[in-house]
Amino acid sequence: MVKFDRRLGVTTEMSFRRRSLGPSAFLKFWKNSAIFWNSRFWHHRRKARSPRVRPAVLFLGLCFCASVSSPVFAQAIYGSIFGTITDQSGAAVVGAKVTVTSVQKGTQFQTTTNETGNYTVTHLIPDQYNVRASGPGFKTLESRSIPVYADQAARVDSHFQVGAAEEIVTVSAEEVPLLKTDRADVATTFTERQVKNLPLYNRNFTLLELLTPGTTRAGFQHSSAENPQGSSQIMVNGQHFGETSYQLDGTDNRDPILGIIVINPTLESIAETKITSQNYDAEFGQALGGVVTAQTKSGTKTWHGSMFEFRRTGWGQARNPFLDPPDRKLPPIKWNQFGASIGGPLVTKKLFVFGDYQGTRRRNGASLRLDVPTALVHSTCLNPNVPFCDLSEYQVPIFDPASDNTVEFANQQIPRDRISPQAVALLKLIPEPNVPGAGAFQNFIASGIAKFADDNFNIRVDHNTTERLRIFGRYSFADFRQDSAGAFGKLAGGPAIGSDLAGQSFSRNQSIAVGSTYVLSPSLITDFRFGFFRYHVNVLQNGRGMNPAADAGIPGLNLGDLLTSGMPFVDIDGFTFGNICNCPLLQTENQFQWVNNWTKTAGNHILKWGADIRYAQNFRFAGFGPRVGGLIFEGGRTQGPDGGGLGLATFFLGDVSKFGRYVNSKLDAGERQKRWFFYGQDTYRITRKLTMNYGLRWEIYFPQSVTGKGAGGWVDFNTGLVSVAGYGDINLQGNVKNSFHNFAPRLGIAYQVTPKTVVRLGYGRSFDIGVFGSVFGHSVTQNLPVLANQQLHAPSNTGSVFDLATGPPPANFIAVPASGKFLLPDQVGVSVLPSRMRLPTLDAWNVTVQHQITPTLSLEAGYVANKGTHVFAGNNPRYDVNQPSIVGFGTLSRDERKPFFKKFGWTQEIAYLGNDASDNYNSLQVKVEKRFSKAYQLLAHYTWSRALNHNDDYYAIDPKVNYGVADQDRKHVFVLANMLDLPFGKGKSFFSKTGGLTNRIVGGWSLNATAFRMSGLPFSPSYAFCGADIDTGPCRPNLVGRVHITGKRTGYFTTTNDVFLEPNGTPGDTIGPWQRPAAGTFGSAGRNSLRGPGLFQSDLSVVKSISLKETASVQFRADIFNVFNVVNLANPLDCVDCIAAGRIIGTASGQRQMMFSLRLQF
Repeated sequence: MVKFDRRLGVTTEMSFRRRSLGPSAFLKFWKNSAIFWNSRFWHHRRKARSPRVRPAVLFLGLCFCASVSSPVFAQAIYGSIFGTITDQSGAAVVGAKVTVTSVQKGTQFQTTTNETGNYTVTHLIPDQYNVRASGPGFKTLESRSIPVYADQAARVDSHFQVGAAEEIVTVSAEEVPLLKTDRADVATTFTERQVKNLPLYNRNFTLLELLTPGTTRAGFQHSSAENPQGSSQIMVNGQHFGETSYQLDGTDNRDPILGIIVINPTLESIAETKITSQNYDAEFGQALGGVVTAQTKSGTKTWHGSMFEFRRTGWGQARNPFLDPPDRKLPPIKWNQFGASIGGPLVTKKLFVFGDYQGTRRRNGASLRLDVPTALVHSTCLNPNVPFCDLSEYQVPIFDPASDNTVEFANQQIPRDRISPQAVALLKLIPEPNVPGAGAFQNFIASGIAKFADDNFNIRVDHNTTERLRIFGRYSFADFRQDSAGAFGKLAGGPAIGSDLAGQSFSRNQSIAVGSTYVLSPSLITDFRFGFFRYHVNVLQNGRGMNPAADAGIPGLNLGDLLTSGMPFVDIDGFTFGNICNCPLLQTENQFQWVNNWTKTAGNHILKWGADIRYAQNFRFAGFGPRVGGLIFEGGRTQGPDGGGLGLATFFLGDVSKFGRYVNSKLDAGERQKRWFFYGQDTYRITRKLTMNYGLRWEIYFPQSVTGKGAGGWVDFNTGLVSVAGYGDINLQGNVKNSFHNFAPRLGIAYQVTPKTVVRLGYGRSFDIGVFGSVFGHSVTQNLPVLANQQLHAPSNTGSVFDLATGPPPANFIAVPASGKFLLPDQVGVSVLPSRMRLPTLDAWNVTVQHQITPTLSLEAGYVANKGTHVFAGNNPRYDVNQPSIVGFGTLSRDERKPFFKKFGWTQEIAYLGNDASDNYNSLQVKVEKRFSKAYQLLAHYTWSRALNHNDDYYAIDPKVNYGVADQDRKHVFVLANMLDLPFGKGKSFFSKTGGLTNRIVGGWSLNATAFRMSGLPFSPSYAFCGADIDTGPCRPNLVGRVHITGKRTGYFTTTNDVFLEPNGTPGDTIGPWQRPAAGTFGSAGRNSLRGPGLFQSDLSVVKSISLKETASVQFRADIFNVFNVVNLANPLDCVDCIAAGRIIGTASGQRQMMFSLRLQF
């Protein structure tokens, strides 16, 4: 059902009962939102409000339920300690007593060695532990402060010496080997110290992924409107960013629809995190990329806490050479983050609590450099007293569509009587250029401020109820508000400044994890956990309540309601203004999760099995393409027989090339899905040197169901019919068939060749749910009869769908017959799913050798590879199966070359979410790791890789055309992260005998730094007038020579020096290495065949700690991002023969910024 909220306008509350919501009630949301925004939003001291979930009640209730149930956590939350105890001759010691004691909590666990001298202690909360081993006739051995991490096992072997048990031999943690001998996963662990001290921009937890081998940042980043928590889109071993699983305290923490983290943990709350990029245990699933597991802090046996504030302003900020010329004042920046934490015992050794709060306030000043119509255009085209519109500065021939594009407008001047008054009215809202001498290119700099406000808190309770029963519970809350205008103001819109949202966004995410562990016997443990998360976002467009399109004389866009108010989206050959945000948008997603695991120790086997049951709910009212409509003006409308054409000329003629918008008939359609996962695995210590892990996972994803009759439509390619849920014989799953064959075997072998060298081999298959509705989410609920995705396409490049004076036709809705089946009408886009569930699938394998150089330093090198099946064709699960073929170009219209035009008369795009492509990845990954000892810690790695995949363009017709290097492939990546306590001050190497004031000055300094060096991203060359040669597929020239990479900003690679390529077969069709292809053919230059500039960035934090007393200190810190202020250039303009061909016009990363902080901890 849908409920209203004073602040958000409208919220959704998922339930099993269905109630309808009238359009009039829903529209009330827009009015409420607009009123609230104007009066309340930035008053942070507003009255308290009740969230839709009652956190305290639900949290306590779930804690109680967990305490009286038998079961939770597995390796997802726990770690373990294992080892072998031998005597001086090397023989196994049977029955030796092993006691493991938590340093932080004082809790103890005991076991004895088996007949082979082996022991294992599982289900340990991440902490440092003392391990004491004793036996009759032997000295007691104690290994101190052994770190235990979640989903990892620390090996602590003991070699008994003859003597009295009262004699204790102590071994430090530094003497425990770094070698991983119990599994074959490829993983990197970050400790609390690293998480807290390494310089992370905006203190964003997800950026830790980039410090692991095989990762690169995706070129696409989600809008902050839907991702205010700042989840970074990162590719892991070549796989789609959305295929990475996030887990928080052993419960799912990923929104599978967008593929992002739900609760981006505050750094203050994190005890540790492990990032596994490949070959994870059978316990883990629903991931093709990595598995990121984070553990929140728990209270300890003494009270501890902190207070902090981080602040970043324009002080120390360097100028962007493209956006911030020396004569312009830098836009103001104010980023302020503050908070506190506290944790400790409520009952000694029994009940522990931890909580933290973090607030962030941002005023993000920024600049954009854009193209706007020139001053000559403003003075002629917008002036009714000038007899023509002069477009000559664009140096492109333009032709009159009224002459069938055979007669050129003389001197690129359009007569006044041909100019659309509607176009003039819209363009009057756009400012004139403000960059002197820039001409028509990059001639406008816009500056502005985006406002953000975030509030986050976590609370966690741990209870050692009895010696056999332990309980855990956590609640996390995150609230976000933001506001940003477009480059041309709130009405005219345009690209957002200081954000990627030109509008307002209100978001609130919540997460609950509750669990218990019960020891049935020394060899059998069961555990249970319950997880819940809610992802909620509400995005509003600027200009609500205003009707600029109607005021300009364009009918059929602003329809008199708030949903269709504001400026339409306008695209003129890449110059965009109007409503660019994905709004209005309202989405609420809930997921419930129940997990039960069992662990059985039998001799040298550790057997595990369990189940993970999930239930998901989703409601999404989407505005992709604003409700008021999107108007596209392309140069093809005014091109001549051999090329030319200018989108701005098409715009002034008032001829729309393409049009699209969403129109709803139903406002409460949502999706539901059940997901059942089962697994079993065995860790078998075959010998002291050889360990094997093997397991099998079974994943069942039920076809998604919709929330009621008429709430979804499924399209059949063969018949052209739309089948509507709940009518006739059509069930709420659209009669989609399930797949019960999703079995995922896992195998890992670790062999310790020598005491200092181990060889590991791993293989695993995994499945995932995809993103953007490919398996679950907004697909069938955004088809007819729920929603009409109106799409108008011209039959040719030179065609038009309507003129601005006439406006678009109304959307086409069909009355649903009793059978629930009707023929999909023309001009209505749809999303089509396979008739049987098809899951993205990955087979991954690795061979790794690890060598211990010292007890704290190791080197490992591995071949890491994978093969994706049933994955996306590129970065998007959708591709158009109604895309026209190139065959017949020049003789058949574009519509006649569309596969479904002759069959059903369809001219619209038919988006197929087929999960039917493939990809592959091969790499060499080398890692050096030194754990913290002697005041230094190091993590360094190098990856040499190659990722290949398909692209969605033309994939339905010929997948080979766009197969090539993946868009995010970086061939070489080197990463360094290190932490150093400087050797100055009392007890250190220098000034060791100082005290008092001198020690406070010279002591307590530390440096923490990260550095990235990587090769450039690939790009595909294009050419200027390909619209005259093709109207579908990739626009690439022929490559007939060698391309030289100059590296210059003004011409990064070999181009034609701004000379247009003439039609194929005529003089001038070949210049340098480039040739214009023959009409009706694709160029021979391959997809992503060129590489852009490389990237280097180093970030540094300088920390000064001063002890106030034994248990308290204050810390001053300065973080410098891009400390050397390197200008990392973005990829160049890829057109080989355009004006400004090969020019670089932006940067790939920001310039130097500085952040200062003060922290009190006790």
